[in-house]
Amino acid sequence: MTQATATSDRERRFFRCEVRADPGGEGQGAKIIGYGATFNSLSENLGGFREIIIKPGAFDTVMQDDVRGLFNHDPNFVLGRTKSGTLRLTLDDTGLRYEIDAPDTQTVRDLVLAPLQRGDIDGSSFNFRVAHDGERWYYDDDGLLIREITKFARLYDVGPVAFPAYPDSAAASRSMQEYLAT
Repeated sequence: MTQATATSDRERRFFRCEVRADPGGEGQGAKIIGYGATFNSLSENLGGFREIIIKPGAFDTVMQDDVRGLFNHDPNFVLGRTKSGTLRLTLDDTGLRYEIDAPDTQTVRDLVLAPLQRGDIDGSSFNFRVAHDGERWYYDDDGLLIREITKFARLYDVGPVAFPAYPDSAAASRSMQEYLAT
């Protein structure tokens, strides 16, 4: 779901993609590995427009942000953090890949790792803000408006989510209205 209010420009996107728990070897803790975002993925109709969620290069200016690894975007379930080195972000041809050294707690084992290992959780998400000059709007061959995100201003969190679905598009719809008004 996109988290947005009239004064917020933060958005969330959810993806069905590989996310898994790696139990780790002898003496190593479990790792949570997934993609927070994929490049060039065209969304379903988000209420009058579609998005190519991100273009390669869109994350280049935010890879040094202090990003949290959260379960379901919930700050009560911090799984890792780039600043502490327990969350690592990389970019490859697929998109934004994350690897989290999961905390060794009963809560994380029960609510996150066990459902990941069983395949009950199979999606990821990221929370972001688009840069002022970081989007482009155009019409496709079918006359549907397309939003292409080319640059992010901030990356807040990434991680596994229980409900990977396309978002309530409040912030993105607001951006579409601003584009159409110009």
